[in-house]
Amino acid sequence: MPDRPVEKVIEKKPFVMVPSDLSVCDAACRLKEQRDEGAVLVVEKGILVGICTERDIVFKVVATGCDPAATQVAEIMTAEPVTITADKPFAHALHMMFEGGFRHVPVVNDAGEPIGLVSARDALGLDVLHFEEDLLLREGLSEVM
Repeated sequence: MPDRPVEKVIEKKPFVMVPSDLSVCDAACRLKEQRDEGAVLVVEKGILVGICTERDIVFKVVATGCDPAATQVAEIMTAEPVTITADKPFAHALHMMFEGGFRHVPVVNDAGEPIGLVSARDALGLDVLHFEEDLLLREGLSEVM
């Protein structure tokens, strides 16, 4: 599972991109629509400039009493986040998350354009897929015996 390339983890996995001048309220609504991810990628002219997570929204806006409708994503995002390319092993992304103390890593192409987002939660998803495959294989073997 960890040797699987990032590109396999992100294929068919939608992600959310927003401009930096979008309100935190609107960014939170986009996150709610997506449901599976806990972060939006902040993009200007097609290039990744930041990442804004649910934790950013809770700790930097809600907990401090700021108005989410009046606060722009640019004010709370992590600028110039650590990124990974799609050809790297997913284990490398997990290592980056562990070392950096974050849960999401934007995936970019060579031009710096975002093409996906991996999260620590993706590791669980891959384990579940392999578990299901193992169960199906075992069921097939028991039917043969």
